[in-house]
Amino acid sequence: MSKQYNVAILGATGAVGTRMIEQLAQSTIPVKHVKLLASKKSAGKTLQFKGQPVTVEETTPESFDGVDIVLSSAGGSVSKKFLPEAVKRGAVCVDNTSAFRMEPDMPLVVPEVNEAALKDHHGIVANPNCSTIQMVMALEPVRRNFGLKQIVVSTYQAASGAGQSALNEMYQEAQDFLDGKDMQADAHILPTKGDKKHYPLAFNLLPQIDVLEESGYSHEEWKMIHETKKIMLGDMNSQDIKVTATCVRVPVPIAHGESVYFTVEDESATAQDIMRVVADFPGNVLEDDIAHQIYPQPINAVGKRETFVGRIRPDYENKGAFNMWVVADNLLKGAAWNTVENAERLVALGLV
Repeated sequence: MSKQYNVAILGATGAVGTRMIEQLAQSTIPVKHVKLLASKKSAGKTLQFKGQPVTVEETTPESFDGVDIVLSSAGGSVSKKFLPEAVKRGAVCVDNTSAFRMEPDMPLVVPEVNEAALKDHHGIVANPNCSTIQMVMALEPVRRNFGLKQIVVSTYQAASGAGQSALNEMYQEAQDFLDGKDMQADAHILPTKGDKKHYPLAFNLLPQIDVLEESGYSHEEWKMIHETKKIMLGDMNSQDIKVTATCVRVPVPIAHGESVYFTVEDESATAQDIMRVVADFPGNVLEDDIAHQIYPQPINAVGKRETFVGRIRPDYENKGAFNMWVVADNLLKGAAWNTVENAERLVALGLV
């Protein structure tokens, strides 16, 4: 009989955590027992796993006794506090926070792109930022076949990327607007909890995700730049691919969009060549039929694991340069599914 695994989900009651439960239930991981962990406030709640009720427990170091795999999405400070405890007790963790992404000895993995990095784990595998995940999914087949020189990305990121409370805030602001009320009165979270001012997102665009740094870039933009290099090149500071980003929060509930401009080393590549390799890459869906107005849309990506790519076209002013439009469910491929998928691969490769 094949080995079965005891799995703990840390942050089980959050927007990503509840989706991790669903994705784990649909995964190939043979689960012997599942443990749902959250804060003291959420302890005692009942959630379902494969149709069976499971009571949420308060997280303590002892919660990880006997656990083989931890799937975590409870915030960076919680991950830093509890995941080393889980590793001490013999668990392998896949973490969906920013806590360990830039640690030199921590693999940062999108399975379709750099699965080989999993073998270098020391108990913790980091899940990349949601916006980075879908971009490297779209661009990795391009890099492998034609080389990549430069990436310029502008993101259109959904409200849910800032958590359920931010999504609820946007809905309330939208209702305020429709009722002729002041939206500002309900702006308490966005653009980011960690900054001094807050602005409405409903019927608005916010060109700030995470805190603004002295460089002029937001931390989200910094993450996209350096995570892309670490995933594709194994070095967050590599200059082999130039990357720059502008990250914008938009009033969409779920699923991020990205406008990606890139230049390739092989200047003989055509838009049709790019389409072909993108479509053939596991996990990608090409939606690119301009004659019938077919292109990726967030509303169609919700609830799906795939990354959707379209509007692939050359920059006629610059040889070897192209544009594309990329959409994915930020709570699934951008978070819960990529986390569970990493755990699937760890199990399949005998790394747990």
